[in-house]
Amino acid sequence: MDSLSQAALGAAIGVAVMGRRTRPWKAALIGALAGTLPDLDSFYDYGDPISNMIYHRATSHALFWQTVASVPIAALVAFATRETKQFRWWWLTVWLALVTHALLDWTTVYGTQLGLPFTDTPFGLGSMFIIDPLYTLPLLIGIAVALSLRNTRGWRWNAAGLILSTAYLCWSALAQQHVTGVAQESLRAQGHQVERLLVTPAPLNTILWRVVAMTPQGHLEGFYSVLDRDRTITFDGFPRGDELYAQLRGNPFVERIANFSKGFFRMSEVDGRAVITDLRMGQEPNYSFNFVVAQRQSPAFAAIVPPVRLQRRPDVEKGLPWLWRRALGEKLPPPR
Repeated sequence: MDSLSQAALGAAIGVAVMGRRTRPWKAALIGALAGTLPDLDSFYDYGDPISNMIYHRATSHALFWQTVASVPIAALVAFATRETKQFRWWWLTVWLALVTHALLDWTTVYGTQLGLPFTDTPFGLGSMFIIDPLYTLPLLIGIAVALSLRNTRGWRWNAAGLILSTAYLCWSALAQQHVTGVAQESLRAQGHQVERLLVTPAPLNTILWRVVAMTPQGHLEGFYSVLDRDRTITFDGFPRGDELYAQLRGNPFVERIANFSKGFFRMSEVDGRAVITDLRMGQEPNYSFNFVVAQRQSPAFAAIVPPVRLQRRPDVEKGLPWLWRRALGEKLPPPR
């Protein structure tokens, strides 16, 4: 999730655990800092853009290492605040802020390596978009009221914010399961042979969902709103570049994206350059992660080391109006 959401979650946890044991602003500040600490890994350069993508949300997001790190961090906090007698409560605050950061990231589709050092599998439920105001606002409101009132009523507002935001996460998972069922039904009715299916929310909401289906012919993309009046999803088909992938299958960067994306990728040739795209984040034709991995030297390709990331920005002026109208149940073709 975005840094604001993580900071708000950490601050709310800090107030919930420490609000009566220290000054509320101090509890909120320490909680917010601990809640954003794991994302400092984004400032570390692993040597190439694909490694930077894969190793973000790795060690710093692993529940085991977070638990280990929480002890010295909490000791430092207790010493800095001159509240060493409250060490166990500062430890609980720091530990909860760290592990809930990782678990919140797990609800997105990116891929969070929660199990290191025991497994490097990237886990991603995919029920939340990386930015969702309906998740963050209850937390911010609860924290603001708690810091203003600084009494039992304020603590209740903070607790209510945590409960509402958590309930929203539960709603997103239930909505995802519902849309998955609708997508499977629609794909069967249309005669598609599906190898992999991905259902994840469109930006900023959990009403409109994006469906990606990998088939032997390519990949399909469709959208479904929980406010739609029928259960039919219109899919657009796109090639996934199997022939190009066959030529570059030995390329280690290609294989790393293929594995990290769990098979939701495509390859294409653009101006003589081989590009691999993670299909999970973005929508046609704009995706967050596109990498140039090879240059054509006819008839074969020569690897580009390190790969180059291509930045493709969506047309917000077209995309946002479509997003809201489509979320409300109006069957509009997506902007291409």
